[in-house]
Amino acid sequence: MGAIDLHARASKDYEAKLAETQKLLIRAASEFTPLKQASSLGAEDVVITHLINALQLDIPVFVLETGALHAETLDLLQRTQATSRAPVEVYRPVQEQVVQFVAREGQDAMYRSIELRKSCCGIRKMEPLSRALAGQKAWITGLRREQSNARAEVPLVDTSEARTKINPLANWSWGDVWHYIGENQVDYNPLHDQFFPSIGCAPCTRAISLGEDFRAGRWWWEDEAAKECGLHVKNEEKAVA
Repeated sequence: MGAIDLHARASKDYEAKLAETQKLLIRAASEFTPLKQASSLGAEDVVITHLINALQLDIPVFVLETGALHAETLDLLQRTQATSRAPVEVYRPVQEQVVQFVAREGQDAMYRSIELRKSCCGIRKMEPLSRALAGQKAWITGLRREQSNARAEVPLVDTSEARTKINPLANWSWGDVWHYIGENQVDYNPLHDQFFPSIGCAPCTRAISLGEDFRAGRWWWEDEAAKECGLHVKNEEKAVA
């Protein structure tokens, strides 16, 4: 049974949520420029990219190609670049920084401590993210309130930091996401069919079991409170991390 068959269950107010999302994206394209969509090529992000293309909005998409992504994710990236109306930009880490980190700490450094794992995220994600967002007024993410306790208060438009963060699927359920994918035949990462709800770098992502938390497969060896790479952590939280 694939992810669509397993998860696609539209909420009673799905049509209202979809209309809200479409309206927000149209507004963002006119009010918050320049802006980009950050895509991990996960289920939420492919929905947003599909909506951007369907609405013919001039919103570029960017992907952080960390050098440690699953082959399935890289294949989806190629297909997305080939078919998307919106340009799909790829940002990679500074290779010399990766080489030095691996030489110093080893390939499996992320398993040894939270500090080392965050250092790896810093090189492979945070530094490329800073380049991707340079000069941008806002960015679009696939954050949803349902994803984790840390994201339970995610607003549609977050103006709490210098750069506005737009979360058009904040109100959507996992069932809504998959209903949209199924209804619109959206291309998605086949790892979702193998019980990967949240997909990051290959060494730091595993499948989850029935009843496990949505993000249990991310950094599964760490305490629940530490399970963010830094991309969606508030400045004040970074200061005490």
